[in-house]
Amino acid sequence: MARLTRSFFARPTLAVAQALLGQRLVRILNGQRLAGVITETEAYIGEEDLACHARAGRTARNAVMYGPPGHAYVYFTYGMHWMLNAVTEREGFPAAVLIRALVPTEGLDVMRRRRHLDRILTDGPAKLTRVLGIEGTFNGGDLCARGVDLFIESAQADSRLPIVAAPRVGLGSTPEPWLSKAWNFKLPDSGKQ
Repeated sequence: MARLTRSFFARPTLAVAQALLGQRLVRILNGQRLAGVITETEAYIGEEDLACHARAGRTARNAVMYGPPGHAYVYFTYGMHWMLNAVTEREGFPAAVLIRALVPTEGLDVMRRRRHLDRILTDGPAKLTRVLGIEGTFNGGDLCARGVDLFIESAQADSRLPIVAAPRVGLGSTPEPWLSKAWNFKLPDSGKQ
């Protein structure tokens, strides 16, 4: 299947966040494909978005968000979890889409072993990075390049699929209107892993 191209990511973040639903996230781990269909995303857009890591301007942590679209922005949170984002829009403007959940489709045995569970849990951003072995070394990686171990394939998602929009998750004390922005997108009935 074809990988998503730079032009896919070089669009408004809200459009990319919705268009990523139904696409296939792929990680090559020790020569084996681990993959799943993306079922939930979240948009973070610019320095004015007070829920976005760019709210205080460019830092060493968020510099990848200011770079070219189609790169991975991977950060560590709560002292224990990695989060995977895809950088969007134009270079110099900080925006990204957090990949929050997926339905596993390939490499299921490896995923089960990585979680040490009978069930594969990928219904949260930290769960999916753990199952796929995504960590800080992927930060800044080009999701559109050939020969990389992390990329997103076009799964020819059905554009007629209904998308549920809701406020973003886990924003704590983020002030309004940013707390209630319906920038979390998911496919309904995608099932819990």
